[in-house]
Amino acid sequence: MEKITQINDFVNGIVWGPYMIALIVGTGIFLTIRLRFLQVINFKIIMKNTVGKMFKKQSGVDGDITSGQAGLTAIAAVVGTGNIAGVATAIAIGGPGAVFWMWVSAFFGMATKFSEIALGIKYREKKEDGSIAGGAMYYLDKGLHSKFLSYFFCIMVIITYFIMGAVVDTNSIALSVQEQWGIKPVITGIILAVLTGVVILGGIKRMGRVCEYLSPFMGGLYIIAGILVLVLNFDKVPEAFILIFNSAFKPIAATGGFAGAALGQVIKMGIARGLFSNEAGMGSSPIIHSSAQVNHPIEQAIWGVTEVFIDTIIICTITAITIVISGEWTTGVSGVALTMRAFNATLPGNIGSYIVLFSAVLFGYSCLISVNYYCERAGEYIFGQKCIKPIRILWIIFIVIGSMGGLEFVWALADTANGLMALPNLIGLICLSGVVVNLKKDYFSDNGDGDTKINKEHSSKIE
Repeated sequence: MEKITQINDFVNGIVWGPYMIALIVGTGIFLTIRLRFLQVINFKIIMKNTVGKMFKKQSGVDGDITSGQAGLTAIAAVVGTGNIAGVATAIAIGGPGAVFWMWVSAFFGMATKFSEIALGIKYREKKEDGSIAGGAMYYLDKGLHSKFLSYFFCIMVIITYFIMGAVVDTNSIALSVQEQWGIKPVITGIILAVLTGVVILGGIKRMGRVCEYLSPFMGGLYIIAGILVLVLNFDKVPEAFILIFNSAFKPIAATGGFAGAALGQVIKMGIARGLFSNEAGMGSSPIIHSSAQVNHPIEQAIWGVTEVFIDTIIICTITAITIVISGEWTTGVSGVALTMRAFNATLPGNIGSYIVLFSAVLFGYSCLISVNYYCERAGEYIFGQKCIKPIRILWIIFIVIGSMGGLEFVWALADTANGLMALPNLIGLICLSGVVVNLKKDYFSDNGDGDTKINKEHSSKIE
């Protein structure tokens, strides 16, 4: 067992080392340039046609759920404990400067996720039962003509999300509830298993309907809490931003319980935690987005920009600014505990810790009911539809197991699998970038004065 652990640690050091992070960010930069900075140039029209139409119904197009339901389900999958615990860990280890590099990874990650979703829709398939399936495995197969890469990707998806989704997220929720109310983790695990089972056993359509209401509610609650923090501590906000920008480019000295951080560590923590939160480059989100009812791949791909913007630029930033303003990042505390302390220090009474706990539970639960779908589609691609029900049942069982904890090696293995999952996807994105560029040109038109609009023939019927 010790030998296996050593091998996993060695592989993990490679797949999450500086070269891998450079590849992920480099792919984002490459795609941003090829797509002519669409996350800036087309931002207004993207927001108008995603957030502005998230509850609109589509008609007369293929797909299992509406474009908005697919987008909100994907947001539910990426908005998890990483937005609360992951950001806190990045600052606790790398200092406030890590926040800047988190923003950098998100900026270029918008182009990456846009491209992933565009390719997912482009190469999706209609199954025998009439359902729609797509994702990185389909564009690796049909676009790159590589069965090896598509099967490898699917295996890594199953390993990653069964452990990081069902086990790690459940354990984080169970421990938070135990810390606040003394409820035994296994009881929390059983409750989560039942609540998750009720949703996932109904398939993607039920997941879409639940996330259509859950995502705006949980995101809205946390954003409102963040706005309240900014209003009540308005005089400290400029200082927080100055500290973030100043410490992003120079080593940070030790202070209080903070051990100090070299510049390389600051950059690594910011970029790595940003990627962990929004999953741009992982190839996972296209699996859900491919079920959307849209006429054109780019019609759904623009949700990729919105997804990363909401997850990292808004929600992660709320966590980060609150922690920096509070000064609690110098205490040596990390994870959810640091975020709880920060909100308690910046909001009256003990309301802050309850907001963080409630948000952590909702964020974690949203992941449990949505990332299971990744495993279903990955399993179906390899073994066929007969594996879907067993996967759903195993997912519910793993939630209960996850609440018990004590699986540190399994978590480390999932972290390695997560990095390996990104490799074939990044290869696909780079090699198929020309397809994405052509799809974007077909969808958007330029009137010559720098403004862009959607070509009329690609506008879906909205009810």
